[in-house]
Amino acid sequence: MSLILTEEQTMLRDSAHEFLADRAPVKQLRELRDSRSADGFSRPLWKQFAEMGFTGVLVPEIYGGLGLGHVEAGVVMEQIGHQLAASPFLSSSIAAVCALRQGGSESQRQAWLPRLASGELVATLAVDETTKHRPAQTALNVTPAGQGYTLNGAKTFVLDAHVAGLLIVVARTAGQPGDTAGISLFLVEPTAPGVTIQRSVTVDSHNAGHIDFKDVKVNADAVLGHVNGGWQILCAALDAGRAAAAAELLGLADEAFARTVAYLKERRQFDRVIGEFQGLQHRASELYCELEITRAAVINAQQQLDADIDKAGEAVAVAKARAGRTATLAVQEAVQLHGGMGMTDEFEIGFFMKRARVLQEIFGDANFHLDQLARSHGY
Repeated sequence: MSLILTEEQTMLRDSAHEFLADRAPVKQLRELRDSRSADGFSRPLWKQFAEMGFTGVLVPEIYGGLGLGHVEAGVVMEQIGHQLAASPFLSSSIAAVCALRQGGSESQRQAWLPRLASGELVATLAVDETTKHRPAQTALNVTPAGQGYTLNGAKTFVLDAHVAGLLIVVARTAGQPGDTAGISLFLVEPTAPGVTIQRSVTVDSHNAGHIDFKDVKVNADAVLGHVNGGWQILCAALDAGRAAAAAELLGLADEAFARTVAYLKERRQFDRVIGEFQGLQHRASELYCELEITRAAVINAQQQLDADIDKAGEAVAVAKARAGRTATLAVQEAVQLHGGMGMTDEFEIGFFMKRARVLQEIFGDANFHLDQLARSHGY
């Protein structure tokens, strides 16, 4: 496969770039932070995002979406990374939509996908229960109760939990924490009795939340897929989210690099533009090479997801691990090459550094994915 965008994908990229640069520049994130926005994102912007069709990029056309693939979703995510736009796109339009596409019954898809495509509803995937991403360690307990089930436990660092109208909850119906067998997924409405959501504003001024489930009752038709058969669905949804997060990391790294190069071309020291200093040129060149290699890894992962989502795990792990490390290098170099001003809150580089740090943790950091790759090869 060619690791470059098609003409149609390039047009989508340009459209997303123009829209986000105009409607959701980095200064909007600052405004959301400083105003202590209750939602943590702009609902008017989200409505416009939906009108552009972006919220339905992965939703099949029969359910009101665009019916596109993970490459196209990644194109939008990369532009979100350029502008640090705060939105539920990753949690709702990528991870949640993918879970419903992969495991939902026809009635579940008809009930939820059109609302997700229109942006009317926000959904999120409730996976982690500890400070690090370990989906197999799921312990949230499920017991049969009459014609349905009862959920007890807690989830942490759930993206956009407090604004979600649907929770896709990863739970244990058999086995012990650490087993991949015995994982089931449940569709739970956040207004159900026994569900308590506490919002957390993350260091990057985005949204996450802690959710407690106390004797939460759901019907049998709330199961996504089959009881004890949720692991494959979960892996597909997580890989979709990981590739999208990698694309956002690439976008923010690319933006940090572009801003740094522009600064090197205009800042003067010792009667010279500092970009003329060979040491700084070498550092910029190294970062450019890292970005291009990561770009290839990310688009390869997206193409693998579109070809066969159940076999794309290794490509996605490479992309997520590499994107995290490349973004770290990009924001660290940006701060250093901007000098003291790079550390000030008035300067926007700090927003990129904070978002990069949080994105690395979402759906597994570099160490998690390198460990997964090693295990898959018998190490």
